[in-house]
Amino acid sequence: MNRTSSKLVAFNADQAGMLGVSSVRPGPDGQWTVTQISCHSDVVTDLDFSPFDESLLATCSGDETVKLWHLNDPEQQQPSGPELTLHPGLGRLELLLFHPTSSGLLALSSSRSPLIWDTSRQEAPLAGMSHCLTDNSTRGVAVVPKLALDVLSCEVMRALQLTDDCIVPISYQVPRKEFHEDLYPDTAGTSPAMSAEEWWQGGNQQVTHLPPYVLQDQARGCSTSSSPLSSSSSSSVPSRSPSSTSGLLTSTDLSPGPSSKFRHIQGAVMHRDTHITNIRSLNLTTPGECDGFCVNRQRVAVPLAISGGQIAVLERSQPGRLPDTALPTIQNSVSVVDFCWDPFDSHRLAVAGDDAKIRVWQVPEGGLKETLTEPELILQGHTEKIYSIKFHPLASGLLVSSSYDLSVRLWSLESGEQVKLLTGHQDQVFGLAWSPDGRLLATVCKDGKVRIYDPRKSSEPVQEGPGPEGHRGARLVWVCDGSFLLVSGFDSRSERVLYLFSANHLSSGAVSSTPVNISPSTLIPYYDPDTSIVILTGKGDTRVYIYELIPEEPYFIECSSFNSPEPHKGLAFLPKTECNVREVEVAVALMLTKTSIEPVAFRVPRVKKEFFQDDVYSDTVVWWEPALTASSWLAGSNGQHNKMSLKPEDMMPVSEAPKEAPVRKYLPSSVYLEEKTDEQKKEELLSAMVAKLGNMDEPLPQDSFQGVDEDEWVSYSRRSIFII
Repeated sequence: MNRTSSKLVAFNADQAGMLGVSSVRPGPDGQWTVTQISCHSDVVTDLDFSPFDESLLATCSGDETVKLWHLNDPEQQQPSGPELTLHPGLGRLELLLFHPTSSGLLALSSSRSPLIWDTSRQEAPLAGMSHCLTDNSTRGVAVVPKLALDVLSCEVMRALQLTDDCIVPISYQVPRKEFHEDLYPDTAGTSPAMSAEEWWQGGNQQVTHLPPYVLQDQARGCSTSSSPLSSSSSSSVPSRSPSSTSGLLTSTDLSPGPSSKFRHIQGAVMHRDTHITNIRSLNLTTPGECDGFCVNRQRVAVPLAISGGQIAVLERSQPGRLPDTALPTIQNSVSVVDFCWDPFDSHRLAVAGDDAKIRVWQVPEGGLKETLTEPELILQGHTEKIYSIKFHPLASGLLVSSSYDLSVRLWSLESGEQVKLLTGHQDQVFGLAWSPDGRLLATVCKDGKVRIYDPRKSSEPVQEGPGPEGHRGARLVWVCDGSFLLVSGFDSRSERVLYLFSANHLSSGAVSSTPVNISPSTLIPYYDPDTSIVILTGKGDTRVYIYELIPEEPYFIECSSFNSPEPHKGLAFLPKTECNVREVEVAVALMLTKTSIEPVAFRVPRVKKEFFQDDVYSDTVVWWEPALTASSWLAGSNGQHNKMSLKPEDMMPVSEAPKEAPVRKYLPSSVYLEEKTDEQKKEELLSAMVAKLGNMDEPLPQDSFQGVDEDEWVSYSRRSIFII
C-alpha cells in the first residue's frame, strides 16, 4: 500500500515493518530519491498522512501499535524513532485514518472494533464504533491531494500506483492551453478548523477552502521548514514559520503576490527534422567557466575530445545525421578552455587555449570544407592559462579575457594587441559580463567579491561588494536595463542560489536572493531584456529554470520550468529574430546532448494567436550589428544599437483586436454555500416562478385560438402547466 501528502509518498517495502519514502516530484536530475525507515516489528497494515502537516505520517501494524513519524526530505536522514507510539490494546490493527477537519484525531480499526484516538491527550476517549488500465499488477493506489496538483498544466487528479517494484504516477489532465479556474472549485486548505478539544465540546467547523493555484504559487515561492533551502532573503511568498508543526496558514501566506504574463511559459523540443544528430567524440569536460558550445544564426561550434583541441563547426542550414566519417575541424594544437563567436561576424570564432593564447579563426563561406590549422590572428599577453573570453556587445573587434594570472585584459582585433589591463582580483575570476551600454565590465571572483570596472577610466574596480560565499563557481549577467546584476552561484552549504545586486550599491551586498536546488554544476544564465526573463540551466542538468525579474519586491517571480528527456550539456540561445511570433515564441535555444543538437522553443500560451502579441514583443535590439568600432570606443565614444519590430505585416496587434463580450466567470463555492434564511429562500423561489410563468395580467396564448372544443382546452392547459 502507499499514501501521499502534497510533498511525500510512503509505501510498504519488501521487508516486513519497513517503509520506503520518496518525493511526489522527481529531483533536478529527473530521478526519485528513495529512503527506507524501519517502522514496526511486524508488517505495516495501514498508513496515512495528516491533512494539516505534509510530513506527519501515522502507521499501524500487526505488532498492535500505532506510531507517528515526522519525516524528512528523502535526501536527508530519516528519524531513527517515532515521535509518538500508541498502544490501543485491540490486537492486530488493520486500518487508520486522520480526521479531515480536526488536528490530532485518529480513527483506528482492528478485527474486533473501531476506535477514535486523541493524540494530543494520548488516550482513546471513544471506542466501539471502491478506471485506468495499467501494464503492471497493482499492490496499492494513493491519490495525491488536490493542493499538490500541477494546476498550470490543468491536472485535475493524480494517482500513484504501487507495483511490485516501482511507483507509477498516473496523471489526469484536461486538454487546455492554459490555467482555467472553472476546472478548480475551492478545495480544503491545510489549516485545521478546530482543535480536538473543540470537537469534543461539540464544534463542527469547516476547513477553510482555498483556490488551488494560490497554494501552488506559495509552494513555488516558499520552502517548508524541513527543507534546507529555506534561507532565501527574499521570495515572492513568505515561508512557514520554522517552529510550526501544524501547517497553519496566516493571511499573509495567502497573498498571491505579483503575477507574471510568463508564469505559464512552456519549453518544447522542436521536430526531429531540425536536429543535428550522430555527433561523435564530443568533449564533455570543458572548464566550468566555458558554456560548453556556442552558436550564431548560421552555425554551431562544438569541442571534440580529440587531441589537438579540435572544434567541429556545424551549419544550422544542414540539419540531419552527420556522417560516421571524420569531419573537417578547427585544430588549435592545444586544449580548448573557452570559445565564442564574434556577434558581428558569423564567420569569426575566438578560441582560448591552455597555452595562454587566444586564436581567432575565420570560417569560410558555406562552412568548413577542410580542416583549418592556421588562425587568422593570435593574441598573446597572458602569462598563465585563460579562464574565459567575451566579445564587446557594441564595439566591433573588441575582446576581453580573464586568466590564472589574475588579470583581465582587453584586446583589439583591429591592431591585434592588448589595449587595457585590469587588476584587483585576488583569486580565480569565475565570470565576466559587459553592461548593456558597453561602458562597464562586471566580474565575479572566487575571492568572494563582485566588481565593476570602467575600463577606459581605471584599471582598478570602481565598485566592489560581497558576492556568493561558495567557491564552486559563479556566473553573472546585467538585468533590468543595467540597474541590477544577477549572479548565479553557491552559498556556504554548496547549494545553488540566485543573487541580485544593485549595480549602484555593490558594497551593500545582495538586495535579494532565492535558493534553487543542490547540484554540483553552476547555473548558466541567459537574460532576455525584452521580456526581463532569465533562463538558467547547468551542464548535466535535465531541468531549465525560468524567472521573471522585476526591479522591486519580490524581485524574482518563478515561472514554469522545462525538463529535457535526458541530461543536456548546455543551452545556447539564438537571436530574437529566430522566434516564431505566430506561435508566441519568446526565446529559441539549441540544446546540446551527448550526440545531438536539438532546438528548443520557449512559448507563452495565448488563445488569440492570430494577433501579434504586442504586450509580449517590444521592439528588440539589433545586437548583431555593431554600434561603433573598437578604436572609437577606446577613444571615448559611446553608441547604442538600433531597434526593430518583430510584428509581421499581415498581423494585427492584440491591443487593437476587437473586444469580445465578457464571459461569465466561475464563482467560488462560498457564494453558492452562503447561508440564507427561510424567508430569503421563499422570496427567491417565488421570484423564479413568476419569471418563469411571465406576467399574469397578459392574455394567455389560447385566448386568441379559434375552433377548439372545450375538452381540448382543458387537456392543452394541463399539458402546458405540466411542462412548466
